[in-house]
Amino acid sequence: MIRFGKLPTGDEVRLHTLRNAHGVSVDICEYGGTVVRLFVPDRHGALADVVLGFECVEDYVAHSPYFGSLIGRFGNRIAGGRFVLEGKTYQLATNNTPNGIPCHLHGGVKGFDKVLWRAEPFTQKGSSALRLGYRSPDMEEGYPGNLEVTVTYTLTDENALRIDYSASTDRATPVNLTNHTYFNLAGEGSGDVLGHVLTINAHGYTPVNAGLIPLGHIAPIADTPFDFSAPGKMGQQIEMPNEQLRFAGGYDHNFVLDRGDDSLAFAAAVLEPLSGRTLEVHTTEPGLQFYSGNFLTGSFAGKKGHVYERRDGFCLETQHFPNSPNVPSFPNTILQPGETLRSTTVYRFDVR
Repeated sequence: MIRFGKLPTGDEVRLHTLRNAHGVSVDICEYGGTVVRLFVPDRHGALADVVLGFECVEDYVAHSPYFGSLIGRFGNRIAGGRFVLEGKTYQLATNNTPNGIPCHLHGGVKGFDKVLWRAEPFTQKGSSALRLGYRSPDMEEGYPGNLEVTVTYTLTDENALRIDYSASTDRATPVNLTNHTYFNLAGEGSGDVLGHVLTINAHGYTPVNAGLIPLGHIAPIADTPFDFSAPGKMGQQIEMPNEQLRFAGGYDHNFVLDRGDDSLAFAAAVLEPLSGRTLEVHTTEPGLQFYSGNFLTGSFAGKKGHVYERRDGFCLETQHFPNSPNVPSFPNTILQPGETLRSTTVYRFDVR
């Protein structure tokens, strides 16, 4: 544990390191519960940091497009920042305007990515772990209810970073928790990710309007640029004249995972051919947002002075579907008093 900088409030932020028996390590800071560095080996055993980010917390405060952060109360977008719950209309911040259309994104102006989490390192079944806690007060960012959230990161000797989420509330409230790490398996700062080979365990996705809000139905991926049911390069169809890709400037869409229940199941796999590094994602969530880093602009420098240009990283955000509070046919995201939300996602690294 080391000092990682200071917030404008004067609060100091610490960085915690988890390590396993194979030299894999992950650094997590208390601001935003953020994955700052993640070192994994290539096929020759050489370690590289495979996540985008910054060297100090001050840069996360100033610049971060959710690099590595925990996201809540509601990950992804809510149309117009509005939802109706138990007969009452709630208005949230509209902190995102895709194609000039306002929406609520990732919990608002000060979502869970911008709060200071309580941190407790510990050992779990022989693995290094970090438990993070945060109490979101009633009406924070416009959401009803006091929400108690615990997130546990565990680094296993199988080279897996496991994230366990839990939450409880004293009033009904929408909850959709995720992590927004940007990966580049060739190493952060090494260029774009378009040559990474992606597989997604899905045969449907939720198409969006120009404001990147789901239209409310599930569409088949067959014969579209969204068909990653078999391995394909991230960039092989990204420039196709497709309305969905044009709306997002690439991929920024929710895939409906093929699964029979809510147990931990395979969601996606990625191969970086030159290094041989692979990433497998397993989750209990029904959806996966594949984001191809379209809104990175090269306007700031990250770690080691690397300037992150468009599509220099990708995200695989496990989730419930965007705008779910306004779409009754989507899986439920309303947490009720007396219930406990539990969700798990595992990012496992290997080589080929």
